[in-house]
Amino acid sequence: MNSNQKDLTVSVIIVSWNAREYLKKCLASLSSGVCQYSMEIIVVDNASSDGSADCVESEYPNVHLIRNSENMGFAKANNIGVSVSSGDYLCFINSDVEVLSDCITCLVNYCEEHPDAGMAGPLIIGGDKQLQRSCRGFPSVWNMFCRAFALDTFFKNIRLFTGYSLSHWSQNTIRSVDILTGCFWVVRRHAMEQVGLLDESFFIYGEDMDWCKRFWNKGWRVDFVPSAKAIHYGGASSSNAPVRFYIERQKADLQYWKKHHSRLAVSCYLLISCLHMFFRLTAYSFVLLINRKGKIEQYKVRRSWACLKWILSDGIVS
Repeated sequence: MNSNQKDLTVSVIIVSWNAREYLKKCLASLSSGVCQYSMEIIVVDNASSDGSADCVESEYPNVHLIRNSENMGFAKANNIGVSVSSGDYLCFINSDVEVLSDCITCLVNYCEEHPDAGMAGPLIIGGDKQLQRSCRGFPSVWNMFCRAFALDTFFKNIRLFTGYSLSHWSQNTIRSVDILTGCFWVVRRHAMEQVGLLDESFFIYGEDMDWCKRFWNKGWRVDFVPSAKAIHYGGASSSNAPVRFYIERQKADLQYWKKHHSRLAVSCYLLISCLHMFFRLTAYSFVLLINRKGKIEQYKVRRSWACLKWILSDGIVS
């Protein structure tokens, strides 16, 4: 490690909403063992009602705590954290992530060795200890068609059909990718200053696709570094209102398409989305006819129906 590396600083930014127990585990994992550089930790609480902010204040006095008076959304809350940060690198971590040994050190070192890398992300392991795919391709009409009709599932090892899910790739090698999901990013501050902050018009979801797209547009690479590892338990906030959050995901996806694609492409995307939800609704309804007590199927019918109604009422006219 050269003298310049010794002086590097890292700002860890965690946005939390009603995820107290996950947040405690996340903060406990942020020891010197995960980052050899000087590290500040910033928690932005989005008006949680579960005592998250009070817990941070009492149990982690060295953490810079920001209490928002309302739920500002993921992108805006992260930007608030950036506004008070000072690190050469910014590490954005979901509240339901547990950081493993040397993870942040590894990602920062990688960026130092690759000056054209603007963003880097680790290999993500789920709470079930299985690989959680954190890399995706940019959405296209073809990619969304393959996703909607499960072609990327039936032909998961054929690149032609897996341009969005990237299931043909085992995610065990360093690689530049279109999109790193937003549960864990290490971002070079200099790159962020050129790209700009997260787009606050994305309330939750979609901001990861948009930001990665903008990094690439400005000539910065987005790289996946599997030697760095973290555990993502998933759903800490969205589990509070799963159907609502599923609709929010559809809204964010449509917002991304309108920002980065032509009108014709957006129309094709909406048609594919309608067909996707209709087929899901039909399939799960059929399963319910056989097993009327299937709780998972009941939830998925309710979710698909809510999304289909939203697309046909608000999505098409918005």
